[in-house]
Amino acid sequence: MPDEPIPFDPALAAPLLGKGSHNGWLGLRYRDHGEDWVELELPWRADLLGEEEEEVLASGPIISLMDMASGLSIWTRKKLFQPIATLDLRVDYLRGSKPRASVFGRVQCYHLGHSAAFVRGIAHDGDADDPVAHMQGVFMTIATDPRNFARG
Repeated sequence: MPDEPIPFDPALAAPLLGKGSHNGWLGLRYRDHGEDWVELELPWRADLLGEEEEEVLASGPIISLMDMASGLSIWTRKKLFQPIATLDLRVDYLRGSKPRASVFGRVQCYHLGHSAAFVRGIAHDGDADDPVAHMQGVFMTIATDPRNFARG
């Protein structure tokens, strides 16, 4: 009988998934989660600026923040870690973040299909009612055993 999978816990997984990776280099930090959502923080850092004179985080690191929060939200909803691939990720910027401010990414996995997961979220710099950006995305489950596709 195969071992039962350990339920996925984003608070424990986020630091491990960041070690030795792009997300770890960015310094992404776990903040909070619920049944189907996860929030991460991208701390402000001078080497992550979009324009040096503005002192606001560049869009690339914010996209990485939202991508990682997306994956964590999917695994949280499924209660299972499985390899996934980003199929589509759209980030609509509303404004620049505040100078020298961290950006927080809160993403919800709102639907699980047969082999696709759908997410939506916001990036903000301290006030979720005044977002920096909105995002939505679609992720594909990659499984070697097709019976794993429908989990969750």
